[in-house]
Amino acid sequence: MNLPKKIFIAICFITPIIVAAQKPIQLFSPDKTLVFSFRLINKAPVYSVAYKGNIIINNSTLGLVFSDGSFTDNLQMQKPVFQDSTEDYTLVVGKASHVHDSYREVTIPLQQAATKRKINLVVRAFDDGLAFRYEFLSEQGSDSMVITDENTTYNFAGNPIVNALFLPNYTSSHEGPYSTLPLSDVKEDTLMDMPVLFQLPNNVFVGVTEAALLDYAGSYLSKEHGIITGKLSPWPGQTTVKVRASLPHKSPWRVLLISDRVGALIESNIITDLNEPCKIQDVSWIKPGTSTFPWWNGNVVPDTINAPGNNFVTNQYYIDFCARNHIAYHSVVEYGLHQWYTDDGVGFQPGPHADVTTPVPGLNMKEICDYGRSVGVGIRVWVHFYALYPKLDTAFAIFEKWGLQGMMVDFMDRDDQLMVNMQTEILQKAAAHHLHIQFHGAYKPTGLSRTYPNEFTREGTRNYEVNKWGPGLTADHDINMPFTRLLAGSTDYHLGGFRAVPDSLYIAQYTRPLMLSTRCHMLAMYVVLQNALSMVCDYPAAYEGQPGFEFIQQVPTNWDETKVPAARVREYVAVARKSNNDWYVGAITNHDARQVTIPLNFLGDGNYTADIYTDAPDVNINPNHLVKETRTVTKLDVLTLQLAKSGGAAVHIRK
Repeated sequence: MNLPKKIFIAICFITPIIVAAQKPIQLFSPDKTLVFSFRLINKAPVYSVAYKGNIIINNSTLGLVFSDGSFTDNLQMQKPVFQDSTEDYTLVVGKASHVHDSYREVTIPLQQAATKRKINLVVRAFDDGLAFRYEFLSEQGSDSMVITDENTTYNFAGNPIVNALFLPNYTSSHEGPYSTLPLSDVKEDTLMDMPVLFQLPNNVFVGVTEAALLDYAGSYLSKEHGIITGKLSPWPGQTTVKVRASLPHKSPWRVLLISDRVGALIESNIITDLNEPCKIQDVSWIKPGTSTFPWWNGNVVPDTINAPGNNFVTNQYYIDFCARNHIAYHSVVEYGLHQWYTDDGVGFQPGPHADVTTPVPGLNMKEICDYGRSVGVGIRVWVHFYALYPKLDTAFAIFEKWGLQGMMVDFMDRDDQLMVNMQTEILQKAAAHHLHIQFHGAYKPTGLSRTYPNEFTREGTRNYEVNKWGPGLTADHDINMPFTRLLAGSTDYHLGGFRAVPDSLYIAQYTRPLMLSTRCHMLAMYVVLQNALSMVCDYPAAYEGQPGFEFIQQVPTNWDETKVPAARVREYVAVARKSNNDWYVGAITNHDARQVTIPLNFLGDGNYTADIYTDAPDVNINPNHLVKETRTVTKLDVLTLQLAKSGGAAVHIRK
């Protein structure tokens, strides 16, 4: 099939002699709206991307640099292999329970005559995006490789608006403010954490991230000579080596989520499509659900508790709260700034004798797990990565014997190849002991929850934990999440703060932190964000008897279907998610009040009952106030929701 006329003219204008001499390899999406074009120009690999007849990525170079030479020029291309296929699978945890996505694929064999090195460029085109990866083939006389750079570039057309988290270096918890600016204003050689959202002049949205990060370095974006270029995280202690691997090997997928409807990027399942099928044979023990995280509220307990601390009675208080209110898990973290396990370190950093297998005196973990089981509440713990990893096998065996069901692993703050492999090892070994994993102080997800669904969630962004010690997160920060970090997958946020105050009354409080956005904004975040382990972070007395708490008691953390009926970047978003026969809708806005309309055409036939939570008229004075309305709706109805400044709305629709 020939290129559309506009695309052909554009390419001829750029390289008229080359195009006349060489016909590009073209890969079309199933609906033909996306076109990936590839060719060798002066024996160097170049690609471009068109969407609905318009070039969105101009000629962009590809190439890799190895310790023994580069793979960027003097290449030969052999006959490409095309195929059509479909990803049809069930997700144990995710934004959809069943995924059916068609795609077209081309494998382009490339060989460098001088070095005899062979690499396949594999490209897949879906209706809502593109992905490509490098397959490193076996070489005669060599069984390994060392990559020092991966020069994948993205030469965007025009001057798109960039929405990104800028980072100072590769050692990072991936937390910080998001920036919005034209590409021309982005400072050269500054790291951008992925996903990054590019909004092109013709209102096409491109989200750039990666999928299937396994035995490889994590990737970032940077502007070099005006063009977005991929950068790999180096091995610790040096800057040259990025990847060491035996042959054959594969890079992660470089993913471009593409649509002129930004909500389609949030709905997309491409990230999990690109990962391997589930490798856990028995998944019956994997049970997503909400969880306490008492560290956030300061371990608040009633004055009637005897000897509060790292002991049974304190944990029993929270477990009983969970049992009364349909909260699946209680997290054992710390008390008085000392973690639940023995440790001679300072603060939460492990000392030389840290031991995650030995609770502090007076704390019997099996007793806590047994009690939780007796009332239907799972027990999980927080652990520091560098205290856990040296005792991984022993610790997991003991955790399973106690009856723990999972854990938060914290403070990795790296995504070099070594750290990526250690986190994969944690998932694999945790699965063998029926333990779920929540990675905190960690890089973005890359769809591995399809392969190892015991990966419940990842942090990789700034969240409400900062309200304990500094300026609180605003609605303007929250509204960035759906259009950036959420594109990669499950987003670990410290949700559930029920004590909102006007901006003028906000102060940082380590105990009983305050919130800046309205309570309805908080309720909506449970739906807007995808998270198989949503936190219920405040203390029991902050919730029980409070308006809106019933929504948290009811909201699921695992979904059958996801729709985005309304969205505008940096302004507002409404996300609808289905669980069994019920739908939940969350809508949030930035610092501006606004009206959002939500067509209910995602509903099935018949009548539904909708519980609608909206900001009360006086939320400028008391942002915890809300109005609850119950009414009958059908798929023909349109909800009109009034969102206050920094506000939101939450809806539970049931048959």
